[in-house]
Amino acid sequence: MPPESLGATPAPTTETAAPPVLVLRRCALAVSVLHDVDLRLGLTGIRLPGTPVVQVGWAEARRALATADPEGHEAYRRLHGWLTARRWIADSAPEKLTRTARPVALPPDAPVHPGADWAHRRVLGDALDVGLGFVGLDPARPDDVVIVPAGALQAAGVDTVRLWTAADAYLETMGRIAAARYDRDPTAPLRPLGDCDVLTLLAAQTFRAALVATTGGMRTVAVPMRTRGWLDLSRIDPAFALAAAAATEPDQRGFDRPVLLTRDEVTAARTGGRPAAAALADPAGRTEGLRPALFR
Repeated sequence: MPPESLGATPAPTTETAAPPVLVLRRCALAVSVLHDVDLRLGLTGIRLPGTPVVQVGWAEARRALATADPEGHEAYRRLHGWLTARRWIADSAPEKLTRTARPVALPPDAPVHPGADWAHRRVLGDALDVGLGFVGLDPARPDDVVIVPAGALQAAGVDTVRLWTAADAYLETMGRIAAARYDRDPTAPLRPLGDCDVLTLLAAQTFRAALVATTGGMRTVAVPMRTRGWLDLSRIDPAFALAAAAATEPDQRGFDRPVLLTRDEVTAARTGGRPAAAALADPAGRTEGLRPALFR
């Protein structure tokens, strides 16, 4: 007879119960081996050597994993990112964090999205979340903007409200500069500006207002990758956005379909349809006046 029929409680799963300390210890050891992270395990949590020493309790480690299987590669990636961020934050003075705080915009389903608590603002239309990143936080990549989980900042005692105020001001400044660049050449593809990629620039209301000012307040944009965007979709194959997004590395991927812009919203096109069918059904054009060529 099944145990359930005898009134026994079903065994908890990783989705319904927090992982025990023993499982978290195994996860931390896997991170140490796979990612070459210097750490020490104790009864109360994970200790990161250095000056100052960083202590990450087991409750914080559980928060870092979120809903990921604690013995899977996604959990290793999340814990590694969390521990690395905690070490970098401890090595940075508060003034430096304020000076280097940058906005980052990501689709809610992006593989590198750190989670719902990371987003300080969601742009109307539910297609873009905007949260905090830091330029120069990673010593090995001083020009890159590093996304930091909000929980790691809070655990380190960092005032995220002050950092977000600085990042939001930077976003609108870059938006105004991008709008001026667009006015000079409206046909050019969208490119990153300063420390903001194209997705982040679309989160700036000043930039969106400039893009739709001459189109009746609304227009479509293809942004299959975080580093490029195209405005004139009449000159682009309907399947381009889908194919370009699929060919882009997950951490650099944008929208796999065009998005609709207004001054206040960014809305992704509905899924469905067959965007490749239109391109495949288009007959090849006839070229007159060319002689047959013999290739050897």
